[in-house]
Amino acid sequence: MLAPTSHPWTSDQTLAEHLEDRGVSRREFLDLCGKLTAMLGLASVVTPRMARALEQMRRPSVVWIQLQECTGCVESVIRTSEPSIGDLVLDTISLDFNHTLMAAAGHAAEAALHSAMEANAGQYILVVTGSVPLKDDGIYTTIAGRTAKEVLEEAASGAAAVIAVGACAHWGNIQASNPNPTGAVGVSDIIRDKPVVNIAGCPPISDVVTATVVHFLTFGRMPALDIDGRPMFAYGKRIHDQCQRRAHFDAGQFVDGFDDEGARKGWCLYRMGCKGPASFSPCPIFQWNVRTSWPIGAGHPCLGCTERRFWDTMTPFYERLPQVAGFGVERRVDVFGGALAIGVTAGVAAHAAATGIHRARQRKQLPVMQKPPQDAEVNRGQD
Repeated sequence: MLAPTSHPWTSDQTLAEHLEDRGVSRREFLDLCGKLTAMLGLASVVTPRMARALEQMRRPSVVWIQLQECTGCVESVIRTSEPSIGDLVLDTISLDFNHTLMAAAGHAAEAALHSAMEANAGQYILVVTGSVPLKDDGIYTTIAGRTAKEVLEEAASGAAAVIAVGACAHWGNIQASNPNPTGAVGVSDIIRDKPVVNIAGCPPISDVVTATVVHFLTFGRMPALDIDGRPMFAYGKRIHDQCQRRAHFDAGQFVDGFDDEGARKGWCLYRMGCKGPASFSPCPIFQWNVRTSWPIGAGHPCLGCTERRFWDTMTPFYERLPQVAGFGVERRVDVFGGALAIGVTAGVAAHAAATGIHRARQRKQLPVMQKPPQDAEVNRGQD
């Protein structure tokens, strides 16, 4: 690790031996594995397998390159503290290169990057933040005299797995939005010879990054991905369906101004432009800063930052989406009930009318019955 530690994990140690030196008990380690299993959406029976894989693992190498971006994703990922899972997992990798966090700079940093890639060829995990500018031969981002595209292609060529962290690496983010002056694209537009996992968000949640790394170390492959290359365990559900304010949406209780009574009561932010109904993310579950809060929880509508091209498709940010299906249980129950009653009445009337028409048609089709003789009627009555 680049950060000083009193118990450094040496290359000849397994993770189990390292954790024992750190004073981590077997119970605490299994508890960690259980939490990681739950976070990944796996069955509890997988926990022993995860424990065996992790405790036998030797210190994995992680190379983290930053391209055209603002460093916000790095800031998000390092916002982990005890007893978060992210902190424990990050303490089990060898972060061999990250120019924001490492002490070295210039030629020394470049030497560390190439040394790590050569020593761990085919085995290191490549983490990428930032988009890749392609216009004008990629001059908008150059590192040590090379373009971002060249740096990415070289780093990915020897990687065992590639993880694109943040909206910039995912699809290009604000740089790639209209009119995209630098010709910015995401990592998957450049790296096509191996799978790229997209950890979406601006910024993404740190625990999603570390959980994805642990999944790869445990199973030797990345977790199941959605159509946009995002891990299903994190991006498989809409924010709207997990939001703590969802009950207010269903009740027709909405914030109409950031300083109104609804805002003070924590009502739904849909009318303030919340993009939760169109965004897939674990924000309501994982949250930020050791699960302290998240944008909607703090009173700000979702911007949809986990979705591709959200700067173009979700703006204006403070205007509501087109009508989202649903009805207000409290505010519109009378209207809904009245409409239901009208519908039932109309249905009964229609059924009655149809029945009458049907019976009239049947009567027209029946043969005319001759009236029986009078004596027959009398005899029938006597019988």
